[in-house]
Amino acid sequence: MRSQIKYKISELSPEKRPRERLIENGPSVLTDAELLAIVLNTGIRKKEHKEDVLELSNRILKEYGSFSIANERNVKKLMERLEIPKVKACQIVACFELGRRFFARDKEEIFIREPKEVYEYLKNQMENLKKEQLKGLYLDSRNKLIYEELISLGTLTTNLIHPREVFRPAIEKSAAAIILVHNHPSGDPEPSEDDIKITQQLIEASKLINIEILDHIIIGKGKYISFKDKNLI
Repeated sequence: MRSQIKYKISELSPEKRPRERLIENGPSVLTDAELLAIVLNTGIRKKEHKEDVLELSNRILKEYGSFSIANERNVKKLMERLEIPKVKACQIVACFELGRRFFARDKEEIFIREPKEVYEYLKNQMENLKKEQLKGLYLDSRNKLIYEELISLGTLTTNLIHPREVFRPAIEKSAAAIILVHNHPSGDPEPSEDDIKITQQLIEASKLINIEILDHIIIGKGKYISFKDKNLI
């Protein structure tokens, strides 16, 4: 983990504060203490003085150790050892638990070869959504999932979906193929005219950059359709 810098939020100009720098430059420019400060959001009131959120973050990492804090699952232990409120201890445990879970998922190798596998992979995420989402599943030459991205929110139209939004992640991640997936909140997965038109436009674009669109899956309530199975691709 990156070394810590000791200063107070109040000593910084607004544009140099962690949250603003995160928005402007991304997380890589921030120290561990600054990232933790964003999670904790506020400092705490101690008997002798108020502990600024950056002071608190630096103290937590120094007293507990960055490795130990990242692997601590006991909220009560954090509260006692660091003398912090329950809410702060819960934020810390929850933050690192999310990191562990996502890291574990990243290490899994997922291969997608059939429409049903796409449905099983995404049904819990997508079949009960209130709004339409279009996701891209990006695969390597062995059909291993290497990346997924939320491409758009809202009803699919040609004005909403631009090929660059679909193919940019594929180029960045060196993907060999893409599977498009979106949901119908109505529960009926039958494709609309717009769904078909957009898919055809994207297939034409895919030929120019030699990244194949393998399928377009529409997820409804407890069922799905595959453009490939319907000979629409």
